[in-house]
Amino acid sequence: MGYNVFGPFDEIRLGDEELIISVGLNHIRKKIVEKLPENIRYGKAIHPSAIISEYAFLGEGTVVMQGAVIQSGVSIGNHCIINTSASVDHDCIIDDYVHISPNATLCGAVSMGEGSQIGAGAVVIPGIKIGKWSLVAAGAVVVKDVPDHVLVLGNPARVVKRINI
Repeated sequence: MGYNVFGPFDEIRLGDEELIISVGLNHIRKKIVEKLPENIRYGKAIHPSAIISEYAFLGEGTVVMQGAVIQSGVSIGNHCIINTSASVDHDCIIDDYVHISPNATLCGAVSMGEGSQIGAGAVVIPGIKIGKWSLVAAGAVVVKDVPDHVLVLGNPARVVKRINI
């Protein structure tokens, strides 16, 4: 599509180009950003079919895939992935390195801590807080706050184990 694709770190050339770290694993994306020089410029990639409120904020290095919807008052951090047909409703606060998987739904005023991930088709009801580096399994329905560093699954979602990412 006309974009330069860089491989190993020694191939990255500083210049006028904006970079996007195209790695799906949140912790690996963070490690790559931390290894790159501070003066790297990061872009944003937004599919033309995504619907994004003019009153939403997207951080650098963030990508928004086809069919995603991001409503008014949403703040999305740096290097996040808002995947295919994901829905992020009003006033959600999404920290850095978060991944919202395909068809996941965040209702209003949800907050997600750094590095967390919402699995495909999962639903988070309004006002819930998802902790840092936690994983909500595909199809889960989150009806109460999720602590840091845990895996939750089911309907209603429940903690099944601690994870160390």
